[in-house]
Amino acid sequence: MPKNITIQKVLGILMHRIRFIILISVAAGLLTFLYTNFFITPQYSTSAMIFIQNYSKADAKSDAANAEKLDGGTGNNAVAKKIFSSDISGSSNLAKISVTLFQNSDKITALYNGCAVNFAVADGTFYITISVTGDDPAKCANVANQVADMCNEVFHDYFAWGQLGVIRAARVPGAPFAPNKVQNTLIGLVVGLIAACLISVLLELIDTTIKADDDLAEIYKIPVFAEIPDFENESR
Repeated sequence: MPKNITIQKVLGILMHRIRFIILISVAAGLLTFLYTNFFITPQYSTSAMIFIQNYSKADAKSDAANAEKLDGGTGNNAVAKKIFSSDISGSSNLAKISVTLFQNSDKITALYNGCAVNFAVADGTFYITISVTGDDPAKCANVANQVADMCNEVFHDYFAWGQLGVIRAARVPGAPFAPNKVQNTLIGLVVGLIAACLISVLLELIDTTIKADDDLAEIYKIPVFAEIPDFENESR
């Protein structure tokens, strides 16, 4: 085959081997699906949420009682109702410090039980999300809840003031978040399609047989006036 390749010739090659390309693409997608379904362990994820405040409930009740005395017991004093920004920023900073403490506490890391545990603080807040990932959904939920409870103990081991509470307990996830079977199958189809196209073009490039009169004209730079058919092959 001539070495000069045009887009038209490439498209012609692909159309000529369309069955081969479809077969390879489908086979690659099917193999990827089977591998994902039977050889990749499903991963589950769940989370619990806790909060950390820079003051205790006793302090809050005391502040409210003092404010109530100031306004004569009506409960309408602005001081009693307002949440000061300094309290939020102080609790937010304490939450960030506590995350570092929790990540390095032997009491907490001993509860991981083969799961991946991550602590994250929402920006500007004192809410901490405890995310747990693993191959056993029930174990993930159990680890998340145990870690949340242990955080309270570890927190008070190091801080005499402040409080920690659980906002949301972890639930057993009903379905895995990974692997994504549909996405992996589509990736397999695309990879198979590209590979099949490259193989088809490569096979055509290394094929030196002459298949049409156009090949003779391009190789020898002479016009072809006639073609003798192969009657033996045509009669079979």
